[in-house]
Amino acid sequence: MRILFDKNIVLDVLEERSPYHTDAATLFSAVDRGWLTGLLCATTITTIHYIARQTLGAAKSREHLRKILGMFTIAPVTHAIMVDALELRFPDYEDAVLHEAAASADATAIVTRNTKDFHRSRLRIYSPAELVAILRTLHP
Repeated sequence: MRILFDKNIVLDVLEERSPYHTDAATLFSAVDRGWLTGLLCATTITTIHYIARQTLGAAKSREHLRKILGMFTIAPVTHAIMVDALELRFPDYEDAVLHEAAASADATAIVTRNTKDFHRSRLRIYSPAELVAILRTLHP
């Protein structure tokens, strides 16, 4: 499965956000083990760095980004993706860009804690708990 991770999942791991950390860390582990192909939207990387730098500091943030970039494939954001995202009429343009980047990168789904924000999605949308449950059936 090619799963694009929303930034909230990544930040749940980096900032050890409770109670979300456990499922998010399980999903990271699944990427690390090769059970999932993890994708991140190109814009997610810069946003993660900005937020993580504020809470973790510049050095720690860069260290985490190096690890993340080694684990995940980046879904590019092109001019066409930005234009197509406008046509989706998602309530949040950032989510629309993420969706179009995922579709362009042949993602099979998106994992996010904000599933309601993707109600117009053409892709399957999973909450972290849903995806963890699927992985547990595939890899007991």
